[in-house]
Amino acid sequence: MEGRKVIGWAARDQSGHLSPYSFTLRETGPEDVVFKVLYCGMDHTDLHQIRNEIHSANYPLVPGHEVVGEVVELGSEVKKFRVGDIIGVGSIVGSCGECFSCKSNIEQYCNNRIVTYSGTYKDGRPTQGGFSSAMVVHQKFVVGIPEKLAPEKAAPLLCAGVTAYSPLKQFNRCDKVVKAGILGLGGVGHLGVLIAKAMGHHVTVISSSDKKRVEALEHLGADAFLVSSNSAEMEQAVNSLDYILDTVPAVHPLQSYLSLLNVDGKLILVGAVPNPMHFDSVDLILGKKTISGSFVGSIEETQEILEFWAEKGLTSMIEVVKMDYVNKAFERMERNDVRYRFVLDVAGSNMES
Repeated sequence: MEGRKVIGWAARDQSGHLSPYSFTLRETGPEDVVFKVLYCGMDHTDLHQIRNEIHSANYPLVPGHEVVGEVVELGSEVKKFRVGDIIGVGSIVGSCGECFSCKSNIEQYCNNRIVTYSGTYKDGRPTQGGFSSAMVVHQKFVVGIPEKLAPEKAAPLLCAGVTAYSPLKQFNRCDKVVKAGILGLGGVGHLGVLIAKAMGHHVTVISSSDKKRVEALEHLGADAFLVSSNSAEMEQAVNSLDYILDTVPAVHPLQSYLSLLNVDGKLILVGAVPNPMHFDSVDLILGKKTISGSFVGSIEETQEILEFWAEKGLTSMIEVVKMDYVNKAFERMERNDVRYRFVLDVAGSNMES
């Protein structure tokens, strides 16, 4: 297939305002999957990217990397999928295939990875994301959505879910109860709570105010709630956690959170912060503590989190909106006014207005 015209919603400049944009899909190769986009999650990284706050934006930019679709056409060598299958695409649509990361099935760390939007294909064409009516993606970077999962609720797992799952896997099936901290209760954070609880961890939600206490304890099933601005609570929790999954996508002080970790504890950064963050090296040295990062997850891990979610009977908390609401949704996301993930009903939207 060549020359398939599609409609997406694109940002044209650093204002980040999205509006309809017509473009042509790349030619379909023998290992490509062509699909109609059904739903697409909205991620905080999308907001940073359309405003050119991280990486270098490639305008016009069609965002969206939590994409669920229905297969409409297959390349001649595609064996994994059939027409009509419900599939998903996350943050990566290509890699070199030859480096250590690619050969180790952690292709998200390939230096030549191709990101789902605002990237560049090997032929020089820009990649465009899931805020569009259709996409074409190499079969290696496509996952199957289990039948048990509603497609709109599967969408957030393709980035936010696997972003939490990938670093938490190392603590799964431990022979002791793991004391977990989830810092920030947004799109990634709420999924992190659910994943950690399903792994059997004792979960403490850490938030800057008390307003999400009931949500965390009663709706998400966390075991404890800690207000980071309450010095007495923070003092009482010193050296109490084995790890903290830090999901906050804005600059915040690390020192007080490092104090919560036990000896050999890990602070895992998964929130993309557009400015430098600071810490005191003594806080790490005296507690044998580690600050690490984790970037989304591999294709293998993305399939794993979908299966894990279905097996455990978990459900993501989402608000489904139409494409004409997308700019308002980003405004609300910036105010943390969503429980906990916006998902665009792409197939049900009028994409041209």
